[in-house]
Amino acid sequence: MSAQQFEELKDFLDMKVGQYNDPGFIPNDPITIPHQYAKKQDIEITGFWASILAWGQRKTIINKCRELFEMMDNSPHDFILSHTDADLKPFLNFKHRTFNDVDTLYFIEVLKWLYSENESLEDAFLTGMNDQSATIESGLIGFRDLFFSLPDAPQRTTKHIATPARKSACKRLNMFLRWMVRNDENGVDFGLWQRIKPSQLVCPCDVHVERVARKLGLVARQQSDWQMALELTENLRQFDPNDPVKYDFALFGLGIEEKF
Repeated sequence: MSAQQFEELKDFLDMKVGQYNDPGFIPNDPITIPHQYAKKQDIEITGFWASILAWGQRKTIINKCRELFEMMDNSPHDFILSHTDADLKPFLNFKHRTFNDVDTLYFIEVLKWLYSENESLEDAFLTGMNDQSATIESGLIGFRDLFFSLPDAPQRTTKHIATPARKSACKRLNMFLRWMVRNDENGVDFGLWQRIKPSQLVCPCDVHVERVARKLGLVARQQSDWQMALELTENLRQFDPNDPVKYDFALFGLGIEEKF
């Protein structure tokens, strides 16, 4: 890519970031779910769950999340810390795609444990990032190991939390981290977490982002895996080393809104 082509592509992507990194993006995206809450822990819990359930049509994802949190009286942090066994019965009927009641009940159990020990879910992602050279890759691996460290962790539930250790692109968790870490004052991402930097994030790679990235020459790797996500992020870092994943807005918007 020549210097002129680089500048033209950067200008184009910056324009698209400005177009889609806007509050108007919120209502039709799963990020609308955590935006309905004000308490930090409620935003973390609903954001985490919405990102994990984010496959299929966006309207369906949003409706299923609303159904789930209505069962918690729309106070998920309080519910998770103080529920009784009887309070869990409605969740036996909850299902979204392959995410079922077994998965739901384990998520509630492990979140209760994590929030009993920590003020923020950020601590759980930092378990694998305890030195200066730590990366989001080590953070994601550490988080998954911690998440399934309870003795009764169901084997079937492990498929819902991806890990770079299995070469997954970790799209949903990277999206959740973008929501929690980035803070550009545009009102879409929350910027709740201070100990992970935007520069450390890895771009969420769904089919729309990947397709557009390939068309723009930002990805050469053929496999849709962790290395591809790293390759894309490294190329986006050339445009903005401090905040490479802001371009997720541009790539996703071009892919799903404009069918680029």
